[in-house]
Amino acid sequence: MKGVNYISDDKNRRTAVVIDMKVLEEHQEEIEDFLDVIVAESRKDEPKRSWNEVKKSLKEKGKL
Repeated sequence: MKGVNYISDDKNRRTAVVIDMKVLEEHQEEIEDFLDVIVAESRKDEPKRSWNEVKKSLKEKGKL
């Protein structure tokens, strides 16, 4: 893809990606969706909390 470059290690394995700002701006919504999926996947094994627990915690912290 034009505007996307990869950085490789000494064994030619891709280790990072550099994305041109123009590409980022053009695909901002898709990139945000992609990042949301990554965050959700990384948190899938975290303990679950009920809405009431979260609401109580936010009220105690003065954020709700």
